[in-house]
Amino acid sequence: MHNPTTASERMTLLDQQIAEALTALDGPAELMRRMAQYSIGLIGTQGEETDPETRAQVQGKRLRPQIAMLVAEAVGGSAEHAAPAGAAIELLHNFTLIHDDIQDRSPNRRHRPTVWRVWGDGQAINAGDALFAVSQLALLRSAPYLTADQMLLLMEAFNRCTIEIVRGQVQDINNEGRADVTPTDYLEMITGKTATILGFSAWAGALIGGATRESCNCMRDLGLAIGRGFQIRDDALGIWSPASETGKDAADDIRRKKQSLPILILRNAANEEDAARITEISREEEITDQLVAEMISLLAKYDVEGQVADHVQAEHHTAMAILDDVFGDAENSAVVELRTLITQLVNRSY
Repeated sequence: MHNPTTASERMTLLDQQIAEALTALDGPAELMRRMAQYSIGLIGTQGEETDPETRAQVQGKRLRPQIAMLVAEAVGGSAEHAAPAGAAIELLHNFTLIHDDIQDRSPNRRHRPTVWRVWGDGQAINAGDALFAVSQLALLRSAPYLTADQMLLLMEAFNRCTIEIVRGQVQDINNEGRADVTPTDYLEMITGKTATILGFSAWAGALIGGATRESCNCMRDLGLAIGRGFQIRDDALGIWSPASETGKDAADDIRRKKQSLPILILRNAANEEDAARITEISREEEITDQLVAEMISLLAKYDVEGQVADHVQAEHHTAMAILDDVFGDAENSAVVELRTLITQLVNRSY
């Protein structure tokens, strides 16, 4: 059993692995590295180092690598051994955000202009592609802690995870503005787009930590539950949370005609007159502030926010039950942190 690490120590380990991986971008075309570093909060648009507050704001919770390292410790391994995988996961996540912002035409992320808005679509695509390749290099640094067969399994799972993320994004874009999207369609989409990477994070942490195959699979299910709850909560924030909290434009999901869970619940609950009006609004070429306000009023009429909160709680209970099944009453500090982290995600405001 390795000594437990603090959250600060885990982030230091993660930063070291990310910095090492990013050296692959050194050389000509300095802009490639600058865009990559900007996207993860290390520098500003001119290459200037960010202050600690800005860096923390841009980097956010780093939930995915945290889970990988915490699970590794929880099953008896070390955060240090899981740090390369954590770096790979964080770099992969940021690759998807860069491309997601291009596709959604999102002008801001985490209180700063998005990469495409600063450098244009073409260069932002290049930055995302570079981060994807760098994430693979980071993952390879797990090799000293695994057998050859385990390393191949890890690499295959990482790339299959990426395919599922892209599949979910394809479904998400395809669902925009459609009136026939069902809650089942939605759950399938968020499982790919959001939950899969958290499932991989927890599974990889367990694998690197030396867990049994059964425990690894349980941890994957834990990550999937966390991921679904995270995305459902994100959908709520995308409608009801102010831009000062999220760093994105307020009610941006309504403007984008996202078929998120709040909208699907509203469609199912609305009376005939309101349902017809919702369909009319979804067919508008541009969702104005007035139409946004109308949609928010309809959501309030049917208490959609409360129903969404119930869905988040359900995923929270699933995740906690898995922890109970695998670890019982163990007072393992990493398990305690996992419980705290999951609980915090239910009520997060950004």
